[in-house]
Amino acid sequence: MKLILTADVDNLGAPGDTVEVKDGYGRNYLLPRGLAIAASRGAQKQVEGIRRAQEARRVRDLGHANELKQAIEGLEGVSLSVKTAGTGKLFGSVTQSDVAAAIKSAGGPVLDKRSIELPKSHIKATGKHQVTVHLHPDVAAKFALEVVAAG
Repeated sequence: MKLILTADVDNLGAPGDTVEVKDGYGRNYLLPRGLAIAASRGAQKQVEGIRRAQEARRVRDLGHANELKQAIEGLEGVSLSVKTAGTGKLFGSVTQSDVAAAIKSAGGPVLDKRSIELPKSHIKATGKHQVTVHLHPDVAAKFALEVVAAG
């Protein structure tokens, strides 16, 4: 069975790779989980879109990582507005995707959510929280995220 991967799959490939797998593995594991799509001409165009999006998020080298670090640490007022109870406790929690969107809306670079490290894996209260972004094995940027109650 010929498939095109839409996400990283261990020991198989990266997004956009065309792979040949056994029918059962593709039909019962990869396709239902959204990790792959059936290979076709239209799917090849989707692959190009996936690769462009991945390239925009990827850190190219150490110099690029340092530039991104300067941009992230130079951001002023990265805040996230969330629904809260009267005590300041959140309904739900702030996730890595929420933080990536807050950085982008504050004028920062587009980041992969997997590179963001939250304190205690999720933020569940309002206030200032220290967040780390791992841009490169040698480069990590830290910034303060302010979680505020929505209106």
